[in-house]
Amino acid sequence: MLTSQSIAILLVAQCFQFNEAFTPQFSSAVSRHSSALAMSGKNNHRARVEKNLEDMMDRDWRVFRARLVAQEAHEAKQETVQSKKKQKSNSSSHDEKQAKQEKIGGIFAAIFNHNKMNDSSIFNGDSIGGATSDSMIPDPCEDPFISRAEIPVLLQPNVQVDKHRWAHSLPHIEPGCVLVANEKLGGVFHQTVVLVIEHNDVNGSTGIVINRPLSGSLNKVASETESNVDLSLKLAFNSSPVTYGGPVMQDEYSILHGYGEVEGATKIAPGIFVGGSEELMTEVRKHHMKPDQALFVKGHAAWVPNQLSREVAKGVWYPASVSSDFILRYAGAPVTEGDNTVDLWADILTCIGGRYEAIAKNHSKKGDRRIMP
Repeated sequence: MLTSQSIAILLVAQCFQFNEAFTPQFSSAVSRHSSALAMSGKNNHRARVEKNLEDMMDRDWRVFRARLVAQEAHEAKQETVQSKKKQKSNSSSHDEKQAKQEKIGGIFAAIFNHNKMNDSSIFNGDSIGGATSDSMIPDPCEDPFISRAEIPVLLQPNVQVDKHRWAHSLPHIEPGCVLVANEKLGGVFHQTVVLVIEHNDVNGSTGIVINRPLSGSLNKVASETESNVDLSLKLAFNSSPVTYGGPVMQDEYSILHGYGEVEGATKIAPGIFVGGSEELMTEVRKHHMKPDQALFVKGHAAWVPNQLSREVAKGVWYPASVSSDFILRYAGAPVTEGDNTVDLWADILTCIGGRYEAIAKNHSKKGDRRIMP
């Protein structure tokens, strides 16, 4: 029979065995948790640095395409001007002969006028054979097999694109582009701007409205309606703006930001990210990110395969590629005096120019903030 002293000794022994069996696992779990937190912070920092480097190195391929589009528009305008000049010149044969004589006289004057040009300066290649600064291959060209068609890519463009404010129409739909609603479209999508998140022939298309800010911050909006936003997220992003994202799944919220591709986030386009709210909450608590640099999106829009393409073909939407600052207008992007800060729909159409600018001028009235139907 065990005495009370023996029982006490057995209990102490079992206690030591328990500690020996589980203390290493517990310590290991704590260590892994600490490592995970440290790794999370490191990954968040790396995502931010990568995004900043991408901005500094001007690696946004959309900006490069925008420059090409602007260059093509400039060249088309110049060709139109030259064509009109040529038509005017052909109206008088006398003027044409005189122009030829002046051109020939200019060549001889450039050669024989030693007071203005010495013998050595003619060999710099300027004005020889009709050459201009726009028709020469740049000196640092490393490709000895460059073709004539590739020369314009190497040349400095005659037009510049404002990285903060650029937009042009697209002949197709692509993730990261926006759908600007036709001026005749009514209902909840009247004069909306929809950011395309996904578009393919298998799964269909999804997008979020980015220009329908709701009254109140995240804490107010999410608390007054059914939502999937937990309390910790509401408190961290208390002052974050909220936009109506679309008629599908109104109780679910997504987050649009330009912070970086943190864990859980998806890169939609250079500088544009959706998701990663848990990691961003950590960054907000560390004061690495401001709550108003994130836009919470209530609901989304969705199309079955080929539906959106049919709508675009019928003119329901104007697909466009726009600057990141347009897309992040309500997610902390900087604004300038030239921006229409109350009507993103009209602002983008105006920036595209041409007939789209006329549409904005004739139909923009209510602005972004309105009572949803």
